[in-house]
Amino acid sequence: MLETVAYFFIIVGIGFDILACIGLVRLPDVYNRLQASTKCVTLGTCGIMFGIFLLRGFTPAGVKALLAIFFLLLTAPTAAHALARAAYISGIKLWDKSSVDYYQKAKEFKE
Repeated sequence: MLETVAYFFIIVGIGFDILACIGLVRLPDVYNRLQASTKCVTLGTCGIMFGIFLLRGFTPAGVKALLAIFFLLLTAPTAAHALARAAYISGIKLWDKSSVDYYQKAKEFKE
């Protein structure tokens, strides 16, 4: 039963990673691509790592999988935010149909 659950997490994680790849290619601007790749890859990779942990248990490989989940959950959103901010500051425009620009609102608030 535990193996079935582990393989379920691995398969769902692979599905999310494939969706991230599709989003990276198909979405219109850098901000949307960054969001799709960050969220889907984080969830997908964490699912795969959790499935590996369930398969291996508290062996060195299982503990490494748990540490990878922890590291990924800490670093992926931070890196995505830094990349999006750098893109905005360097002048990359939002997609024409984007309706919210929080960086512009923050810029106006400072002035």
